[in-house]
Amino acid sequence: MNILILGDVVGSTGREALKKRLKTIIKEKNIDFTVVNGENADNTGRGITKENSNSFFDLGVDVITSGNHIWDQKEIMTFIENEKRLLRPYNLTKGSPGKGFGIFQTKNKKFKIAVINLMGNIFMKKCDDLFQAASQLKNLVRLRKDADFIIVDIHGEITSEKMALGHFFDGEATVVVGTHTHVPTSDTHILKGGTAYQTDLGMCGDYDSVIGMNKDNSLMRFFKNENAKRHSPALGDATISGIIVEADSSSGKAIKAEPLIVGRILKNF
Repeated sequence: MNILILGDVVGSTGREALKKRLKTIIKEKNIDFTVVNGENADNTGRGITKENSNSFFDLGVDVITSGNHIWDQKEIMTFIENEKRLLRPYNLTKGSPGKGFGIFQTKNKKFKIAVINLMGNIFMKKCDDLFQAASQLKNLVRLRKDADFIIVDIHGEITSEKMALGHFFDGEATVVVGTHTHVPTSDTHILKGGTAYQTDLGMCGDYDSVIGMNKDNSLMRFFKNENAKRHSPALGDATISGIIVEADSSSGKAIKAEPLIVGRILKNF
């Protein structure tokens, strides 16, 4: 089983990179299941629309995860109620539309894959306690009992929350990855219990930027220049960043994990 997980898609340049390359990556890497974090996919870099979501599904994406920007495009609050393949963080305030996890089938119907979306508590929007939510999910979704494979996306600002969550799920999830910071970390490895881990996948966006946003405007904002405008995505060539995990179909645990970086500025092939 080969699983592809991609970091935050940022604006039109990130979407265009997926449009050009994702189907080829899926074919060449023999990918069986694809997850993309889409919370920055709108042209503004904030939120995701129904059109964005459907375009990802058309490219072969199986599930879209999200984070703190999930409600920035208000139309999504209705769409997410009916589209089970679009997730919001499980630990958002109770009563939020949509679901924070789901169990999905691979395209060949052979396997069930659970995808869990969580959000960190530190420097993020208000949400329920991350580790209490993780404890609930560990009991709700069990590896090899409820699902053949389990994918966890922890959308968070700080590395310690993500690392702690990786160890918490070690041996009980196939892969735990972090999203949100838009910077890929070089700590891709398999934990002792057999769970693949990476602190942050980075982004699918233009790296000639400040975390995907126009660098000149970002600098003006940092210098409190009165001419600075609201953040907007950089529009150069995008790099696709993520991870490919090979998992054992009998145990549901990771055999191999390697970063995927395809693009002009950052690239590993």
